[in-house]
Amino acid sequence: RFEARAAAGIQDDPADFAIDPATLLVTVLVHDADGTPVGHAALRRLGDEVEVKRVYIGPAVRGAGASRALMSELERLGRDAGAVRLILQTRDRQPEAIALYEHIGYTPIPIFAPYTAYEFSRCYEKRLV
Repeated sequence: RFEARAAAGIQDDPADFAIDPATLLVTVLVHDADGTPVGHAALRRLGDEVEVKRVYIGPAVRGAGASRALMSELERLGRDAGAVRLILQTRDRQPEAIALYEHIGYTPIPIFAPYTAYEFSRCYEKRLV
């Protein structure tokens, strides 16, 4: 799908995927037992919503629970910030991420702005209250 957009001369707008520092609520870093960073994520305000952004877990620790711990902490921080739900966007070519989100209770929702122009988007929500 991305290739079809590129072939048609349609370019992704980096601004759609950028994070305005003024909207950033928190950045979470995950470290291993030695203190080496192995993952990160952020929460940002997107209008009236709180969005999960930039989720990444290093390959060496995938499957060991780091991603679930990271998402659990984001949910706690979202609740602390007054969010009633978290939303997120991922791409259809990230089946491991989609499987994780669905396994921990995120449900599909329609593609939300600013990602509506990207048919590869898969959007999810998790109710926090």
